[in-house]
Amino acid sequence: MIIVRDVFSLKFGKAKDVKSVMQDSKKMMSESQLKNSRVLFDLVGPSYTMVLENTHQNLAEYEKEMAALFSKPEWAAWYQRLVPLVEKSYREIFTVME
Repeated sequence: MIIVRDVFSLKFGKAKDVKSVMQDSKKMMSESQLKNSRVLFDLVGPSYTMVLENTHQNLAEYEKEMAALFSKPEWAAWYQRLVPLVEKSYREIFTVME
């Protein structure tokens, strides 16, 4: 199993706007994607940080799900709403030790 974490540094004062955009993202996700993901916002540490965390069986499953999501026209429109609210981002991928 792997955990994929997309870490976003949000523009100052835009967390509320990002929360609204992220709420809308749920409409594009399958039931299993919703079950295996969560959105986290900072309480301490660097301010205006959001983490989108997903679990997948392996990298192949992750790539397949991302390709399906990215092919949706509504995803491109949604993404254009998120981009202006973000300063920078990076991705972490971890293997879960079982």
